Amino acid sequence: MHSAISASKTGVLDITLNDFQEGYFSLSLEDREKLLLVLAKEYDVNREQVRELVKQYLGLENPASKSLFVSLIDILLIIFTLISERSLGDDGQLQSPKKEALSSVFYRIEWNLRHALKPTYEVLFERLNTHPGGLRFLSILRADLLSILTKENMPSLRTLDSYLKEKLGMWLSPATLELHQITWDDPASLLEKIVAYEAVHPISNLLDLKRRLGIGRRCFGYFHPSIPGEPLIFIEVALMETVAQTIQEVLWDNPPIPENQATCALFYSISSTQPGLAGINLGKFLIKRVITLVKKEMPHVTTFATLSPIPGYMQWLLSKLSSQSRFSEGEHGGTLSNSPSSTFSEKVLLPEEEQALMSLSDDSSSGSNGMEVLLNLLSQKNCEWATSPRILPVLEPILMRLCARYLLQEKKRGKALDSVANFHLQNGAMVERINWMADRSEKGIHQSGGIMVNYVYRLDNIEDYAQSYFGSGKIHASPGIHSRL
Repeated sequence: MHSAISASKTGVLDITLNDFQEGYFSLSLEDREKLLLVLAKEYDVNREQVRELVKQYLGLENPASKSLFVSLIDILLIIFTLISERSLGDDGQLQSPKKEALSSVFYRIEWNLRHALKPTYEVLFERLNTHPGGLRFLSILRADLLSILTKENMPSLRTLDSYLKEKLGMWLSPATLELHQITWDDPASLLEKIVAYEAVHPISNLLDLKRRLGIGRRCFGYFHPSIPGEPLIFIEVALMETVAQTIQEVLWDNPPIPENQATCALFYSISSTQPGLAGINLGKFLIKRVITLVKKEMPHVTTFATLSPIPGYMQWLLSKLSSQSRFSEGEHGGTLSNSPSSTFSEKVLLPEEEQALMSLSDDSSSGSNGMEVLLNLLSQKNCEWATSPRILPVLEPILMRLCARYLLQEKKRGKALDSVANFHLQNGAMVERINWMADRSEKGIHQSGGIMVNYVYRLDNIEDYAQSYFGSGKIHASPGIHSRL
């Protein structure tokens, strides 16, 4: 690693980088952690040098300060400038020799300071980026970093990760990425990767894959020349007459319509293939590129929407119900002050919802109040409630109302708590509609109670919606969603 950073001859550097990559792959995760810790600590910014340069820079603001330090080169520069009869400033005006000399010192120290603030490991990253296979290697290295940070959240490793993430985001700008429509005629190796990396709705067999790439369907991926044959991210699109309300309509219920009858392009799955690129929003650029492409090829398509999962909804709801149940127990048991989780009491349910849930109470879903009944029902491992004709009509208005609240009102650092919601909202979408029992798969029931959401990209409003969300956290939603709150 040290040789890869310090080598100067091109031929030697190429061999060293190859050796470093091969050696890294031979290490266990434990040894990779040791190596990355050395990289993070010993090849970080030279803070002594930065401190000295800052002293010099601050000293220039007060020439009488004792902390002023000028190098021999700077002294020669000042002498050379002083013997000049006159000089011009940056604005083209005549400038005194003394002022010109002082400006030169300022520029020199600023230049030195900029370079001193760059960590030494930047050299390694820059060299790997231009080395064959280096970009993929850096993605794997960052995936290891993220894995290590889940166990040991060290400041030096966090800084290393942030720096590498910033570099990868710059090197994977839209200008460097190639948009490719993936079809059934692509190499089998690429199609196998689509099956393996599909993260939202697993592809069950070859017939399922062929349908997703056939008439009325599109699949687009972003590729990078340094990682040939493998998409960094891909999106699946269904061409439909209307915005679908269930994933069954998209995947297997209905045969595709003739493409010339389509008025809606529905994004129903977007999957990233590289764990090391987490947090780098390639999907934002991919969606906008696909919208532009589809709009150009099919002017009759006027609606661009998603049918999206709500992966954090049930986890949030169960946590909310559990904390309120503990609060209730503490309140009635006289131990409220000793319970750190019961600081706030909240009426999660409306009176009529409370009454309806208590009418369901039996041996399988008993409880002293509606929240306990709901918590016990939703906590069942086999999710029997999702197939019960007696329970479903009672739960539907409750879960739909709380889902609208979760999407529009529950936030983290001023942004939507749900990760998928945050992704689409920061890209300029609006929350259009939530759909009951839209995904009846086991995963769909466990993640979101079977509910899915339509986000809509209105072309005239994308930039305004994105800016207002970034600036103030404002979430744009249809009147139908607001009416559920």
